[in-house]
Amino acid sequence: MLTLIRNARVYTPHHEGRKDVLFAGAKIIAIEEKIALSTDVAVTEIDATEHLLVPGFVDSLVHITGGGGEAGFASRTPQMQLSDATTAGITTVVAALGTDAISRTHTDLVAKAKGLKEEGLNVYCYTGSYHLPAKTLSGDIEKDIMFIDEIIGVGEVAIADHRGSQLSVQELAKVAAQSRVAGMLSSKRGTVSIHVGPSDSHLSLLHEVAEQTDIPLSQFYPTHMNRNADLVTAGIRFAKAGGTIDFTASTTEYDLAHGELAAAEALAYCLNEGVPPHQLTMSSDGHASLPIFDEHNHLLGLEVGKERSLLDAFVQAVHVFGVSIEHALMAVTSNPADVLGLKKGRIEIEGDADLVLLDAHSLEPSYVWSKGKCMVENGRVVIKGMFE
Repeated sequence: MLTLIRNARVYTPHHEGRKDVLFAGAKIIAIEEKIALSTDVAVTEIDATEHLLVPGFVDSLVHITGGGGEAGFASRTPQMQLSDATTAGITTVVAALGTDAISRTHTDLVAKAKGLKEEGLNVYCYTGSYHLPAKTLSGDIEKDIMFIDEIIGVGEVAIADHRGSQLSVQELAKVAAQSRVAGMLSSKRGTVSIHVGPSDSHLSLLHEVAEQTDIPLSQFYPTHMNRNADLVTAGIRFAKAGGTIDFTASTTEYDLAHGELAAAEALAYCLNEGVPPHQLTMSSDGHASLPIFDEHNHLLGLEVGKERSLLDAFVQAVHVFGVSIEHALMAVTSNPADVLGLKKGRIEIEGDADLVLLDAHSLEPSYVWSKGKCMVENGRVVIKGMFE
């Protein structure tokens, strides 16, 4: 089956002007100003004159099996469903455990990842969780990364947070070295995803690892960097030293009222402060619990992260904070793919047909293709998960 998208404004994520894009099955086979076809094979043609064609979004932190439990067993958040991602233009997710690596397990995480892959999504996982020593699927970080296709790194390891393991430099350096070497041996990046909490220590532990060992800052990928203005400032220093930082799109009204920056606002601020555009990303933290603590770390309440927040942050960055479409797209496509070592997040010949057709005015998805399969058509879900 051939699909021909005609006359779209193509962002690869860089703006390439008006183009026709042709894909067959799961691969893009032509990108030209005008594609002429002479074939007896069935072709689906779509007039994209009023649309932008962009790469499928890469969401680098999603709790696909649910998360949380900070308020007891009844507070464990539900699992993600296929259309939670696809309706937001997300075609690739990276799954993690969080605070709870006791009742939440890697066997369940990888099984859910495989199920979502069968339904048509691109899914990867982290081994480990908030705490060290790392809990794994095989009993070993290096084996998990080397021999389990879906597992690409470790995370999200918690620092600067009362819920973390209060790590030493050597403990974190050892895990980073294991992830790095296993990645090298299996053609993976071995990235270490870092959950950054609200403590005033910020990213100091990561800088200490880079200063005292041979592990570079670029091995770490800190997220939740928009918790407060001081953390954003620490993130700017980290990025200018060679690292990539991630902003969380799922934020609560309580947190915004108490100093947290919206992901789109943090992205715009860092760009204005001279951070290179390729070192900034946004993720949804979808289906995570979003606990609200007081100044004494007493739990006040919980909300649940939404994958849709990533699309909302992209739109807000462009429409409210004046970020260029290219830079906003990079933050949700090519940049997270690059820091994680994934061949995703770009429109290119022989690349995967993970594509989103956005309305040129609202930036809402009209069509979404994942691995060449049409998931959303004219804004309507056409492929749902088995139990949706």
